Amino acid sequence: MGNLFFLQLCIGIIETKKNVENVTVELDSKKDARKSMSSLVKLWEKCMSVVRENVAEPVFSTWFEPVVPISFKNNELVIQVPSMFFYEYIEEKYSELLRVTLNTIFGEDIVLLYRVMVDNDNKATTDVPTSKSNCGVNKGRQEEQSNPFKKITNQDIDTQLNDNYNFANFIEGKPNKLARSAGLNIADNPGSTVFNPLFIYGKSGVGKTHLSNAIGLETKRLHPEKRVLYVAANLFMIQYTDAVRQNTQNDFLNFYQSLDVLIIDDIHEFMSKTGTQNTFFHIFNHLHRLGKQIILTCDCPPSSLKGMEDRLLTRFRWGLTAEISKPDFELRKTILQYKIKRDGLEIKPEAVDFIARNVTDNIRDLEGVLISLLAHSTINNEEIDLPLIEKVIGVAAKEETKKMLTVNLICEKVCNHFLLQKEHLYSKSRKREIALARHIAMYLSRKHTQYSLNSIGQSIGDRNHATVMHACNLIENLMKQDKSLKNNVLSLERELINSQ
Repeated sequence: MGNLFFLQLCIGIIETKKNVENVTVELDSKKDARKSMSSLVKLWEKCMSVVRENVAEPVFSTWFEPVVPISFKNNELVIQVPSMFFYEYIEEKYSELLRVTLNTIFGEDIVLLYRVMVDNDNKATTDVPTSKSNCGVNKGRQEEQSNPFKKITNQDIDTQLNDNYNFANFIEGKPNKLARSAGLNIADNPGSTVFNPLFIYGKSGVGKTHLSNAIGLETKRLHPEKRVLYVAANLFMIQYTDAVRQNTQNDFLNFYQSLDVLIIDDIHEFMSKTGTQNTFFHIFNHLHRLGKQIILTCDCPPSSLKGMEDRLLTRFRWGLTAEISKPDFELRKTILQYKIKRDGLEIKPEAVDFIARNVTDNIRDLEGVLISLLAHSTINNEEIDLPLIEKVIGVAAKEETKKMLTVNLICEKVCNHFLLQKEHLYSKSRKREIALARHIAMYLSRKHTQYSLNSIGQSIGDRNHATVMHACNLIENLMKQDKSLKNNVLSLERELINSQ
């Protein structure tokens, strides 16, 4: 019994000794880790003292004090930075200083990795290698981790610009003067003006796409070495979705961050697209920080963009926000005259005024009317006169224009009311009933349309503006004296209003 007790006591002593040894090993391991971490901190402090001597104090406190060394194993140094923005900025501005310093303090074979905080709430991080091949990265690792777009950074790309949308055929007017002037300044010095970003907004068809293309083309003409890209917002989203699906988001980012001028059309399509907005945020930051030009078009001002992140809206307002409003009469007329001359059409000045006064929404409608007139003129061999223009506008313009009162429609109503043929109304006949109906038609046309007196006279028997003025004055005076005539005119007016 005594021998058994002695054996158990010996076994207990041996087990206790083993546990003490294990604890000692664990303590030694932790002590070594602390010693290793302490050594890393000291080496890093030496690096930072060198960096501090070579940069301004505000630069050091902003960009280097927040950087923390994490680990140093097998010649691989891991440092943590607060965000991707920090990583990009340090890599772009101070990578060479950091490379030389690290090679001096840690050794020439050092491999540098950035641990980037990507989600502060969940403390999620990702490791990103330095993009500089001469920062101690061995060849095998360099080929694996180098920037996949590094090879094409200096190569030209397809700008996706439309050669037809240039400054030569972008007609200047009061509604677009600010945006056009800013665009010309940008083309001269892309990224170096206060107009960065340039945010152009306006309704559909006022010339936003034309102007943004013109800026890109002029930039490329003046600076052929610049990497310029025009992309519709919808295509950008498709490219981003494909990159996520194929796990090539880094390639996508690297390509867009290599541009000198980025033009995105219809940026409002990014609304409520969280992933796309987040990616574009990083692209925007990178390009703007490096002094690259950003041009955006939208159908509304930044303040009206619902479903867009506040951090993006703030950046949209950093530069110039320029509106292109609906073309006014003078601009519409100038555009028409330019396009008429370009297309070799022959249209009388009165007809040009008529189109400019009655097709008011946007430039695309003006172009549509001219294309239709050109087709009628060449295919049907028709003379481009007011009746043809009225017909074309009734078909080509928007619903509001289709319901617009025209001289032709007013003449039809007057003839029906007085039981006359239109030929009689247009004739030289001076019969009282025909002349009275003609005068009423001229009076109603002046009152209910935007036609000039010349246009009205030309439409009603090729008469001059003096004849129309006389007719209008005559009817106004007769209505004051003749109650029956006044009732006839008022009845006609009601018919015209109901026909709209």
